[in-house]
Amino acid sequence: MNKKHLLIAVLAIFALTSCKCNKKCKESENTPEKTQSGLSFSAFKAGVDGKENNLYVMKNANGMEVCVINFGARIVSVLVPDKTGEMQDVVLGFDNINDFLNNKTDFGAAIGRYGNRVAKGKFNLDGVDYQLTVNNNGNSLHGGITGFQYQMFDITQVDSVTLECKFLSPDGDNGFPGNLDVKVIYKLTDDNAIDISYEAETDKPTIVNLTNHSYFNLSGNPNNLILDHILFMDCDYYNPVNANMIPTGEIAKVKNTPMDFTQPTIIGERIDDYTFEQLKLGNGYDHNWIFNTPGDINVLGCQAVCPLTGITLEVYTTEPGVQFYSGNFLNGTITGKRGIVYNKRAALCLETQHYPDSPNQPNFPSTVLRPGEKYTSRCIYKFGVNNN
Repeated sequence: MNKKHLLIAVLAIFALTSCKCNKKCKESENTPEKTQSGLSFSAFKAGVDGKENNLYVMKNANGMEVCVINFGARIVSVLVPDKTGEMQDVVLGFDNINDFLNNKTDFGAAIGRYGNRVAKGKFNLDGVDYQLTVNNNGNSLHGGITGFQYQMFDITQVDSVTLECKFLSPDGDNGFPGNLDVKVIYKLTDDNAIDISYEAETDKPTIVNLTNHSYFNLSGNPNNLILDHILFMDCDYYNPVNANMIPTGEIAKVKNTPMDFTQPTIIGERIDDYTFEQLKLGNGYDHNWIFNTPGDINVLGCQAVCPLTGITLEVYTTEPGVQFYSGNFLNGTITGKRGIVYNKRAALCLETQHYPDSPNQPNFPSTVLRPGEKYTSRCIYKFGVNNN
Protein backbone atom coordinates (compact mmCIF):
# COMPACT_ATOMS: atom_id res chain seq x y z
CA MET A 1 0.00 0.00 0.00
CA ASN A 2 1.49 3.36 -1.00
CA LYS A 3 1.47 6.40 1.27
CA LYS A 4 -1.52 7.94 -0.52
CA HIS A 5 -3.70 4.87 -0.03
CA LEU A 6 -2.51 4.53 3.58
CA LEU A 7 -3.48 8.13 4.30
CA ILE A 8 -6.93 7.61 2.79
CA ALA A 9 -7.45 4.47 4.91
CA VAL A 10 -6.39 6.24 8.11
CA LEU A 11 -8.69 9.17 7.38
CA ALA A 12 -11.60 6.78 6.68
CA ILE A 13 -11.08 4.97 9.99
CA PHE A 14 -10.85 8.31 11.83
CA ALA A 15 -14.06 9.53 10.19
CA LEU A 16 -15.91 6.31 11.05
CA THR A 17 -14.70 6.38 14.67
CA SER A 18 -15.60 10.04 14.97
CA CYS A 19 -19.07 9.35 13.56
CA LYS A 20 -19.69 6.54 16.07
CA CYS A 21 -18.43 8.71 18.90
CA ASN A 22 -20.66 11.60 17.86
CA LYS A 23 -23.62 9.24 17.62
CA LYS A 24 -22.99 7.92 21.14
CA CYS A 25 -22.57 11.45 22.45
CA LYS A 26 -25.86 12.51 20.86
CA GLU A 27 -27.63 9.43 22.25
CA SER A 28 -26.20 10.23 25.67
CA GLU A 29 -27.40 13.82 25.37
CA ASN A 30 -30.89 12.65 24.39
CA THR A 31 -31.16 10.10 27.21
CA PRO A 32 -32.39 11.79 30.39
CA GLU A 33 -30.69 10.98 33.68
CA LYS A 34 -33.92 11.38 35.61
CA THR A 35 -37.62 10.80 35.12
CA GLN A 36 -40.10 13.65 35.18
CA SER A 37 -40.93 12.64 38.76
CA GLY A 38 -37.27 13.09 39.72
CA LEU A 39 -36.18 9.44 39.92
CA SER A 40 -32.63 8.67 38.79
CA PHE A 41 -32.29 5.76 36.37
CA SER A 42 -28.84 4.91 37.74
CA ALA A 43 -30.22 4.63 41.30
CA PHE A 44 -32.31 1.64 40.23
CA LYS A 45 -29.77 -0.12 38.05
CA ALA A 46 -28.46 -3.11 40.00
CA GLY A 47 -28.06 -6.86 39.96
CA VAL A 48 -30.66 -8.60 42.14
CA ASP A 49 -30.81 -12.38 42.48
CA GLY A 50 -28.81 -12.82 39.29
CA LYS A 51 -31.04 -10.53 37.23
CA GLU A 52 -30.78 -6.89 36.29
CA ASN A 53 -33.10 -4.37 37.89
CA ASN A 54 -34.00 -1.29 35.88
CA LEU A 55 -36.43 1.62 35.96
CA TYR A 56 -39.05 1.61 33.20
CA VAL A 57 -41.14 4.63 32.24
CA MET A 58 -44.59 4.90 30.68
CA LYS A 59 -45.80 8.32 29.56
CA ASN A 60 -49.06 9.25 27.84
CA ALA A 61 -50.14 12.13 25.61
CA ASN A 62 -51.20 14.18 28.65
CA GLY A 63 -47.79 14.04 30.28
CA MET A 64 -48.85 11.54 32.95
CA GLU A 65 -45.90 9.36 33.94
CA VAL A 66 -45.72 5.94 35.61
CA CYS A 67 -42.43 4.29 36.64
CA VAL A 68 -42.00 0.54 37.31
CA ILE A 69 -39.07 -1.67 38.37
CA ASN A 70 -38.30 -5.39 37.98
CA PHE A 71 -38.17 -6.03 41.72
CA GLY A 72 -41.73 -7.05 42.55
CA ALA A 73 -42.96 -5.45 39.29
CA ARG A 74 -43.46 -2.43 41.55
CA ILE A 75 -45.06 0.84 40.57
CA VAL A 76 -42.52 3.31 41.97
CA SER A 77 -44.11 6.63 41.00
CA VAL A 78 -47.35 7.91 39.46
CA LEU A 79 -47.24 11.52 38.29
CA VAL A 80 -50.64 13.13 37.62
CA PRO A 81 -51.90 16.73 37.34
CA ASP A 82 -53.80 18.40 40.20
CA LYS A 83 -56.53 21.05 39.88
CA THR A 84 -53.95 23.77 39.23
CA GLY A 85 -52.20 21.72 36.55
CA GLU A 86 -49.18 21.01 38.77
CA MET A 87 -47.90 17.45 38.57
CA GLN A 88 -48.05 15.38 41.78
CA ASP A 89 -46.51 11.98 42.59
CA VAL A 90 -49.40 10.17 44.30
CA VAL A 91 -47.82 6.86 45.43
CA LEU A 92 -45.42 5.93 48.22
CA GLY A 93 -42.07 4.30 47.49
CA PHE A 94 -38.32 4.79 47.49
CA ASP A 95 -35.99 6.66 45.14
CA ASN A 96 -33.44 3.83 44.84
CA ILE A 97 -33.35 0.05 44.61
CA ASN A 98 -31.33 -0.43 47.82
CA ASP A 99 -34.13 0.99 49.98
CA PHE A 100 -36.61 -1.37 48.32
CA LEU A 101 -34.29 -4.29 49.05
CA ASN A 102 -33.54 -3.26 52.63
CA ASN A 103 -37.10 -2.42 53.73
CA LYS A 104 -39.70 -5.18 53.82
CA THR A 105 -42.61 -3.29 52.30
CA ASP A 106 -45.27 -3.96 49.70
CA PHE A 107 -45.09 -0.47 48.16
CA GLY A 108 -46.43 -0.62 44.59
CA ALA A 109 -45.86 -4.36 44.22
CA ALA A 110 -47.56 -7.08 42.22
CA ILE A 111 -48.81 -9.39 44.98
CA GLY A 112 -48.99 -13.18 44.70
CA ARG A 113 -49.47 -16.01 44.72
CA TYR A 114 -52.22 -15.19 47.15
CA GLY A 115 -53.03 -11.59 47.97
CA ASN A 116 -54.18 -11.09 51.55
CA ARG A 117 -54.31 -13.80 54.23
CA VAL A 118 -54.63 -17.58 54.33
CA ALA A 119 -55.40 -18.75 57.88
CA LYS A 120 -52.41 -20.52 59.50
CA GLY A 121 -50.99 -20.85 55.98
CA LYS A 122 -53.00 -24.04 55.56
CA PHE A 123 -55.49 -25.20 52.95
CA ASN A 124 -56.75 -28.46 51.48
CA LEU A 125 -57.17 -28.91 47.75
CA ASP A 126 -58.49 -32.14 46.20
CA GLY A 127 -57.85 -33.97 49.47
CA VAL A 128 -54.23 -32.84 49.76
CA ASP A 129 -53.13 -30.66 52.70
CA TYR A 130 -50.74 -27.82 51.94
CA GLN A 131 -48.66 -25.73 54.34
CA LEU A 132 -47.56 -22.28 53.18
CA THR A 133 -44.83 -20.17 54.73
CA VAL A 134 -46.29 -17.97 57.46
CA ASN A 135 -45.33 -14.34 58.00
CA ASN A 136 -48.23 -12.60 59.78
CA ASN A 137 -49.34 -13.75 63.26
CA GLY A 138 -49.01 -17.37 62.19
CA ASN A 139 -50.85 -16.76 58.89
CA SER A 140 -49.66 -16.51 55.31
CA LEU A 141 -49.95 -12.92 54.05
CA HIS A 142 -49.45 -11.80 50.43
CA GLY A 143 -47.88 -15.05 49.28
CA GLY A 144 -45.75 -15.80 52.34
CA ILE A 145 -42.19 -14.95 53.32
CA THR A 146 -40.87 -14.53 49.77
CA GLY A 147 -44.00 -13.54 47.85
CA PHE A 148 -43.98 -11.96 44.41
CA GLN A 149 -43.22 -8.53 45.88
CA TYR A 150 -39.68 -9.76 46.61
CA GLN A 151 -39.11 -11.52 43.26
CA MET A 152 -37.48 -10.30 40.06
CA PHE A 153 -39.82 -10.04 37.09
CA ASP A 154 -38.65 -10.05 33.47
CA ILE A 155 -39.99 -6.81 31.97
CA THR A 156 -40.45 -5.98 28.30
CA GLN A 157 -41.27 -2.42 27.25
CA VAL A 158 -43.80 -3.17 24.52
CA ASP A 159 -44.24 0.51 23.65
CA SER A 160 -44.17 3.90 25.38
CA VAL A 161 -47.33 3.12 27.36
CA THR A 162 -47.15 -0.66 27.89
CA LEU A 163 -45.01 -2.91 30.09
CA GLU A 164 -45.22 -6.71 30.12
CA CYS A 165 -43.93 -8.27 33.35
CA LYS A 166 -43.35 -12.05 33.55
CA PHE A 167 -42.46 -14.38 36.41
CA LEU A 168 -42.34 -18.16 36.82
CA SER A 169 -43.26 -19.23 40.35
CA PRO A 170 -41.89 -22.77 40.70
CA ASP A 171 -43.73 -25.73 42.14
CA GLY A 172 -43.47 -25.55 45.94
CA ASP A 173 -42.77 -21.81 45.99
CA ASN A 174 -43.66 -20.77 49.58
CA GLY A 175 -45.58 -24.06 49.79
CA PHE A 176 -47.90 -23.46 46.81
CA PRO A 177 -48.35 -26.38 44.41
CA GLY A 178 -47.66 -26.22 40.68
CA ASN A 179 -45.41 -24.23 38.39
CA LEU A 180 -47.26 -20.97 37.87
CA ASP A 181 -46.55 -18.83 34.80
CA VAL A 182 -47.55 -15.26 35.63
CA LYS A 183 -47.92 -12.22 33.41
CA VAL A 184 -48.75 -8.70 34.65
CA ILE A 185 -49.38 -6.07 31.96
CA TYR A 186 -49.36 -2.38 32.83
CA LYS A 187 -50.92 -0.08 30.25
CA LEU A 188 -51.12 3.69 30.62
CA THR A 189 -54.11 5.06 28.72
CA ASP A 190 -54.74 8.54 27.35
CA ASP A 191 -57.58 9.07 29.82
CA ASN A 192 -54.99 8.93 32.63
CA ALA A 193 -55.67 5.36 33.76
CA ILE A 194 -53.29 2.55 34.72
CA ASP A 195 -54.95 -0.53 33.27
CA ILE A 196 -53.49 -3.65 34.95
CA SER A 197 -54.14 -7.09 33.46
CA TYR A 198 -53.12 -10.32 35.18
CA GLU A 199 -52.75 -13.77 33.61
CA ALA A 200 -51.59 -17.06 35.11
CA GLU A 201 -51.43 -20.73 34.12
CA THR A 202 -50.47 -23.78 36.18
CA ASP A 203 -49.47 -27.41 35.66
CA LYS A 204 -51.03 -28.56 38.97
CA PRO A 205 -54.21 -27.55 40.81
CA THR A 206 -53.36 -24.50 42.91
CA ILE A 207 -54.81 -21.28 44.33
CA VAL A 208 -54.24 -17.81 42.88
CA ASN A 209 -55.28 -14.32 43.97
CA LEU A 210 -53.21 -11.53 42.38
CA THR A 211 -53.44 -7.81 43.13
CA ASN A 212 -51.49 -4.57 43.25
CA HIS A 213 -50.39 -2.98 46.51
CA SER A 214 -49.86 0.67 45.63
CA TYR A 215 -50.10 3.09 48.55
CA PHE A 216 -51.91 6.23 47.37
CA ASN A 217 -51.77 9.74 48.78
CA LEU A 218 -53.65 11.99 46.39
CA SER A 219 -52.26 15.17 47.95
CA GLY A 220 -48.88 14.33 46.42
CA ASN A 221 -47.27 14.92 49.81
CA PRO A 222 -47.31 12.04 52.32
CA ASN A 223 -46.70 14.55 55.11
CA ASN A 224 -50.43 15.17 54.64
CA LEU A 225 -52.38 12.20 56.04
CA ILE A 226 -55.19 10.63 54.00
CA LEU A 227 -57.75 11.31 56.74
CA ASP A 228 -59.20 14.20 54.69
CA HIS A 229 -59.62 12.04 51.56
CA ILE A 230 -63.23 11.35 50.63
CA LEU A 231 -64.03 7.73 49.79
CA PHE A 232 -66.93 6.07 47.98
CA MET A 233 -67.30 2.29 47.63
CA ASP A 234 -70.14 0.60 45.78
CA CYS A 235 -70.34 -2.05 48.49
CA ASP A 236 -73.29 -2.90 50.74
CA TYR A 237 -71.40 -5.76 52.43
CA TYR A 238 -67.97 -6.55 53.85
CA ASN A 239 -66.11 -9.43 55.54
CA PRO A 240 -65.75 -9.07 59.35
CA VAL A 241 -62.50 -10.50 60.75
CA ASN A 242 -61.27 -12.09 63.96
CA ALA A 243 -58.38 -10.93 66.15
CA ASN A 244 -55.87 -12.34 63.62
CA MET A 245 -57.53 -10.43 60.75
CA ILE A 246 -58.92 -13.65 59.26
CA PRO A 247 -62.50 -13.45 57.92
CA THR A 248 -65.03 -15.07 60.24
CA GLY A 249 -67.00 -16.31 57.25
CA GLU A 250 -69.79 -13.80 57.82
CA ILE A 251 -70.89 -11.44 55.07
CA ALA A 252 -72.11 -8.41 57.00
CA LYS A 253 -74.05 -5.30 56.02
CA VAL A 254 -72.21 -1.98 56.14
CA LYS A 255 -75.40 -0.02 56.81
CA ASN A 256 -75.43 1.88 60.12
CA THR A 257 -71.76 1.08 60.76
CA PRO A 258 -68.48 2.98 60.21
CA MET A 259 -67.87 0.59 57.29
CA ASP A 260 -70.51 2.31 55.15
CA PHE A 261 -68.97 4.21 52.25
CA THR A 262 -71.96 3.84 49.92
CA GLN A 263 -72.11 7.64 50.08
CA PRO A 264 -68.88 9.66 49.74
CA THR A 265 -67.49 9.94 53.27
CA ILE A 266 -64.39 11.54 54.79
CA ILE A 267 -62.07 8.69 55.78
CA GLY A 268 -61.08 10.27 59.08
CA GLU A 269 -64.66 10.87 60.16
CA ARG A 270 -65.12 7.46 61.82
CA ILE A 271 -61.75 5.74 61.54
CA ASP A 272 -60.99 5.94 65.27
CA ASP A 273 -64.41 4.78 66.46
CA TYR A 274 -62.99 1.85 68.39
CA THR A 275 -66.35 1.20 70.03
CA PHE A 276 -66.90 -0.58 66.72
CA GLU A 277 -64.85 -3.74 67.25
CA GLN A 278 -63.83 -4.21 63.63
CA LEU A 279 -62.01 -0.87 63.57
CA LYS A 280 -60.29 -1.71 66.84
CA LEU A 281 -59.12 -5.07 65.47
CA GLY A 282 -57.70 -3.47 62.32
CA ASN A 283 -56.31 -0.36 64.04
CA GLY A 284 -58.49 1.39 61.47
CA TYR A 285 -59.73 0.17 58.09
CA ASP A 286 -58.15 -3.07 56.84
CA HIS A 287 -61.00 -5.19 55.49
CA ASN A 288 -62.43 -6.70 52.34
CA TRP A 289 -65.50 -4.98 50.92
CA ILE A 290 -67.78 -6.84 48.50
CA PHE A 291 -68.81 -5.07 45.30
CA ASN A 292 -72.50 -4.80 44.51
CA THR A 293 -71.78 -5.63 40.86
CA PRO A 294 -68.83 -8.05 41.11
CA GLY A 295 -66.87 -8.74 37.95
CA ASP A 296 -68.15 -5.78 35.91
CA ILE A 297 -65.16 -3.73 34.76
CA ASN A 298 -67.47 -0.99 33.49
CA VAL A 299 -68.98 -0.18 36.90
CA LEU A 300 -67.26 2.26 39.26
CA GLY A 301 -66.19 0.25 42.29
CA CYS A 302 -64.44 2.91 44.37
CA GLN A 303 -63.56 6.57 44.19
CA ALA A 304 -61.15 8.51 46.41
CA VAL A 305 -60.89 12.30 46.26
CA CYS A 306 -58.33 14.65 47.84
CA PRO A 307 -59.97 18.02 48.61
CA LEU A 308 -56.58 19.75 48.75
CA THR A 309 -55.40 18.92 45.22
CA GLY A 310 -58.70 17.90 43.64
CA ILE A 311 -57.06 14.69 42.39
CA THR A 312 -59.48 11.78 42.09
CA LEU A 313 -58.83 8.06 41.86
CA GLU A 314 -61.47 5.75 40.39
CA VAL A 315 -61.18 1.96 40.64
CA TYR A 316 -62.75 -0.49 38.19
CA THR A 317 -62.19 -4.25 38.35
CA THR A 318 -63.27 -7.74 37.37
CA GLU A 319 -62.69 -8.87 40.96
CA PRO A 320 -65.53 -9.43 43.48
CA GLY A 321 -63.90 -7.48 46.32
CA VAL A 322 -61.46 -4.80 47.40
CA GLN A 323 -59.24 -4.49 50.46
CA PHE A 324 -59.37 -0.94 51.76
CA TYR A 325 -56.35 -0.40 53.98
CA SER A 326 -55.81 2.99 55.61
CA GLY A 327 -52.06 2.72 56.27
CA ASN A 328 -52.57 1.93 59.94
CA PHE A 329 -49.23 0.20 60.44
CA LEU A 330 -47.00 2.81 58.84
CA ASN A 331 -45.20 4.03 61.94
CA GLY A 332 -42.62 6.63 61.01
CA THR A 333 -39.71 4.18 60.78
CA ILE A 334 -39.52 4.35 56.99
CA THR A 335 -38.27 7.32 54.97
CA GLY A 336 -39.35 7.34 51.35
CA LYS A 337 -38.98 9.49 48.25
CA ARG A 338 -37.94 13.12 48.76
CA GLY A 339 -36.85 12.26 52.31
CA ILE A 340 -40.44 12.12 53.56
CA VAL A 341 -41.11 10.02 56.66
CA TYR A 342 -44.12 7.73 56.23
CA ASN A 343 -46.26 8.05 59.33
CA LYS A 344 -49.44 6.26 60.33
CA ARG A 345 -52.18 6.81 57.71
CA ALA A 346 -49.90 8.54 55.24
CA ALA A 347 -51.53 6.53 52.45
CA LEU A 348 -54.42 4.26 51.52
CA CYS A 349 -54.57 1.05 49.50
CA LEU A 350 -57.42 -0.22 47.35
CA GLU A 351 -56.42 -3.79 46.48
CA THR A 352 -58.89 -5.48 44.12
CA GLN A 353 -59.10 -9.19 44.95
CA HIS A 354 -60.99 -12.34 45.80
CA TYR A 355 -61.85 -12.56 49.47
CA PRO A 356 -59.15 -13.30 52.07
CA ASP A 357 -58.86 -16.94 53.18
CA SER A 358 -61.13 -18.12 50.38
CA PRO A 359 -59.43 -21.56 50.22
CA ASN A 360 -60.76 -22.23 53.75
CA GLN A 361 -64.17 -20.59 53.32
CA PRO A 362 -66.50 -22.74 51.16
CA ASN A 363 -69.09 -19.94 50.88
CA PHE A 364 -66.55 -17.52 49.35
CA PRO A 365 -65.86 -17.33 45.58
CA SER A 366 -63.27 -19.95 44.60
CA THR A 367 -59.62 -19.08 43.94
CA VAL A 368 -58.72 -22.53 42.56
CA LEU A 369 -56.85 -22.66 39.25
CA ARG A 370 -56.42 -25.95 37.40
CA PRO A 371 -54.22 -27.09 34.50
CA GLY A 372 -55.71 -26.09 31.15
CA GLU A 373 -57.42 -23.04 32.67
CA LYS A 374 -56.21 -19.44 32.51
CA TYR A 375 -56.47 -17.11 35.48
CA THR A 376 -57.35 -13.59 34.42
CA SER A 377 -57.99 -10.46 36.42
CA ARG A 378 -58.10 -6.77 35.62
CA CYS A 379 -57.91 -3.57 37.66
CA ILE A 380 -58.07 0.00 36.38
CA TYR A 381 -56.79 2.90 38.48
CA LYS A 382 -58.11 6.01 36.73
CA PHE A 383 -57.01 9.48 37.78
CA GLY A 384 -58.85 12.73 37.26
CA VAL A 385 -59.45 16.16 38.77
CA ASN A 386 -62.38 17.52 40.76
CA ASN A 387 -62.31 21.32 40.50
CA ASN A 388 -65.05 21.90 43.09
